[in-house]
Amino acid sequence: MNACINEQNLEVEVYETSANGNKLTKVTEFSTTETRASIKLNPDKTYQTITGFGGAFTESSAYLLNKLGKENRDKIIKAYFGREGANYSLTRTHMNSCDFSLSQYSYTPNEDKELKDFSVKEDMDDLIPMIKEAMVASEDGFKIFASPWTAPPWMKDNKGWVGGKLLPEHYDTWALFFSKYVDAYKEQGINIWGFTVENEPHGNGDNWESMHFAPEEMTNFVQNHLGPKLEKDGKGDKIILGYDQNREGLKEWVDVMYKDEASSKYYNGTAVHWYESTFDYFPEALQYAHKKAPDKYLIQTEACVDAEVPKWKDDAWYWSKEATDWGWDWAPEDQKHLHPKYVPVYRYARDIIGCLNNWVDGWVDWNMVLDKQGGPNWFKNWCVAPVIVDPDNDEVYFTPLYYTMAHFSKYIRPDAKVIDVKVTDDEVMITAAKNPDGSIAVVVFNPTEKLKQFSLALGEKSKDISINEQAIQTIVIVN
Repeated sequence: MNACINEQNLEVEVYETSANGNKLTKVTEFSTTETRASIKLNPDKTYQTITGFGGAFTESSAYLLNKLGKENRDKIIKAYFGREGANYSLTRTHMNSCDFSLSQYSYTPNEDKELKDFSVKEDMDDLIPMIKEAMVASEDGFKIFASPWTAPPWMKDNKGWVGGKLLPEHYDTWALFFSKYVDAYKEQGINIWGFTVENEPHGNGDNWESMHFAPEEMTNFVQNHLGPKLEKDGKGDKIILGYDQNREGLKEWVDVMYKDEASSKYYNGTAVHWYESTFDYFPEALQYAHKKAPDKYLIQTEACVDAEVPKWKDDAWYWSKEATDWGWDWAPEDQKHLHPKYVPVYRYARDIIGCLNNWVDGWVDWNMVLDKQGGPNWFKNWCVAPVIVDPDNDEVYFTPLYYTMAHFSKYIRPDAKVIDVKVTDDEVMITAAKNPDGSIAVVVFNPTEKLKQFSLALGEKSKDISINEQAIQTIVIVN
């Protein structure tokens, strides 16, 4: 039956996004029966401290915002960074160009070890204005870390944008580049929280900007060049995250990064991506990385629906098992099973919950805004973003992925502690965190085709709640 829920002493607010049309909708009426699962919260048992949730500032996203009318531009910025919106708290951007740039460029195009010509003028038209507008819209503020896809070609052994390695003679030059970047952005009023050392050090199949590092090479660069340089220049507080690629390679990397005190000294944590599989979030690898460096960050730094052109104003597609990824077409035969068709919303919800339940403290999406083609992207590497725009007609589409992200970013705030939670229904996924203000956010993901009912218990207090089929709920327990 449908009935208004009895109070039962546990005061909650419930927000749901579902295939049947809810979009972070506040729910006050629930279906209840005698048969229901149990969810028990134990806030006395805590795990990692949350760093934040968010997305990436890319030149492509910023360029598109500049092509929209002021009303829609402001709407998107507020939707991502306002308290009434997703309230993003952790973000990423790229140093030099990446595939989601309009062209290939470097802040230091001319060979000079002192980098006298260093300039972020390429970012002044689009990228920096977007970041500044986000800073104005964000009442709570957000952290931003930067990632290079490649050093300028003149620093590399192959003299190219794609592939190749950083020449040892330029290790100090490249470390200076990071320091100058911090200063250049500070001059624009933007504080860089930290860095990943290199986006995807295994490369990307030699398709777009990349630069290869072996674990030993990256650790040498961080230990003997980047870390000491930032420290010497008074930037020792900047976070350095190693690795920054798929989780399957984690063990090999963290074994080298955290081999001993000297190798670990300047690494503040580990960065990972999700592209190894469309369904597996690799809990064993995440657990291993945490145990190797339990006091350091473990942050998911990039994820997206890749190798797809966005579906325009078609919510049903995002809830359907229709999406494919790069691995669907060209993964090696022994890895094909990791890349079946998948439901985009499920992939996001499953991965974020799986990460939070396995020591990950931050989760960052890729592009915030793309167009109907899934670009612009100079390599034509089309992808999907939570917000899709049609700049020619000044239209905006908030996909279900936007609301999925907001279920976490809006309600689980920085410095929250992930807490212990037990559920008796193994068909749903659940995670929970206690915020600094004392509130508890519980996120429930029901991928099944049936409504689920459960009793949520915190100590002696409880509340009977139901979640629709194909739905995500955030339950906020207030003080």
